[in-house]
Amino acid sequence: MHAIEIRGAGGPEVLRWSEVDDPQPVAGEVVVDVAASAVNRADIQQRLGFYPPPPGAPAYPGLECSGRISAVGDGVTDWKIGDEVCALLAGGGYAEKVAVPAGQLLPIPEGVAIEEAAALPEVACTVWANVFMTAHLSPSEVLLVHGGASGIGTFALQLANAYGARVFCTARGSKLEKCRLYGAERAIDYNEEDFVQVVKENTDGHGADVVLDTIGAKYLSRNVDVLATSGRIVTIGLLGGAKAELNLGALLVKRASITGTTLRARPVVEKSIIVQDVREHVWPLIDAGRVRPVVDRALAMQDAAEAHRVVEASDHVGKVLLVR
Repeated sequence: MHAIEIRGAGGPEVLRWSEVDDPQPVAGEVVVDVAASAVNRADIQQRLGFYPPPPGAPAYPGLECSGRISAVGDGVTDWKIGDEVCALLAGGGYAEKVAVPAGQLLPIPEGVAIEEAAALPEVACTVWANVFMTAHLSPSEVLLVHGGASGIGTFALQLANAYGARVFCTARGSKLEKCRLYGAERAIDYNEEDFVQVVKENTDGHGADVVLDTIGAKYLSRNVDVLATSGRIVTIGLLGGAKAELNLGALLVKRASITGTTLRARPVVEKSIIVQDVREHVWPLIDAGRVRPVVDRALAMQDAAEAHRVVEASDHVGKVLLVR
């Protein structure tokens, strides 16, 4: 089969469509013939040499895919050859085939094309695990999402809105209107406005109960400032740096918490729990059309280098797909 290999850390040009060995399913796994994958920031970090795959994962990138099952390993009873699925991966989605633990599979939702479904597993599992399983966002609470126009952002806006939360986000320029379309009560231009002031003004001084943070160090102190009493910050990205000074006194006064999480390196059993929770709580909303995948564009998998350029430039809204 063929896959996108990373030929040394560097720019998008190090991504090469190469012939590699076919994956073989071990017990508890299936092999999926990939219809599409999607580009995530973690893929770019891996290409740059900063985010190696966990032990046992394929060396080539791709944290999600959609396709059809072509082989089933021992002990798999819930899935069969020919089933159309999408999957959360530890790597290997930029390929013609990938082996997947059966617990990380999801059915293609109603009304979603098989290629389009590749935009769902990573964002759905990330948002559900962090905003709902970790931060326990409740209906009528206030969620602030940084990077509202990203793949994670557009999904978080829709899902939190569907669960009855008030949703604010940061974005820029022409992306602000798109964020409002996906459920943001107020989309805040981070180049021109202070998100702390805007959120507090629009919540009668209450602030945000939950902050979904992809920025990290650059926003740390202001994220604490915007928090409501008993607020929760969940940091899932470090686009604005990894090190910052924290006023613990402000955190104590608000009885607040900060949690840092990643998804990729979690054990299979933890990922399977998240995936099954997503299937139970999120998939019905997608089936009903209340939450939808947001796809900016689809490129051929052999054009992965161009897809990485698009994502690095942050000119997209939602997900960039790689299709076969």
